[in-house]
Amino acid sequence: MDRKIHKIDASGISLGRVATKIAWILMGKQKASYLPYKDEGDFVVIENLDKIKFTGNKMEQKKYYRPTTRVGALKSETLASLWKRRPKEVLRKAVLGMLPKNKLRDDMIKRLEIK
Repeated sequence: MDRKIHKIDASGISLGRVATKIAWILMGKQKASYLPYKDEGDFVVIENLDKIKFTGNKMEQKKYYRPTTRVGALKSETLASLWKRRPKEVLRKAVLGMLPKNKLRDDMIKRLEIK
């Protein structure tokens, strides 16, 4: 299998548009030999993540949730605080949500490199 390296410049592009392009390449949908049950995607390298664009009021309104160790408890964090703490995780979560939810997902996300 021939895997290529795609470099994407994220400056001035919105988060969702970059994430869909990355997911498309990681799944291998641009290839003529695409099959949904095979992992034939390419490597993706992201540059200029700090110049990515957020539209609307997403920085204050979008929330990320994660469970705690207590029963029924849930922690939430806004996009602004997660971006301040771990900017690479914001893009990774967006791409991960667009990949298929099967056994190939873990191998696909490993081919994403954010600089």
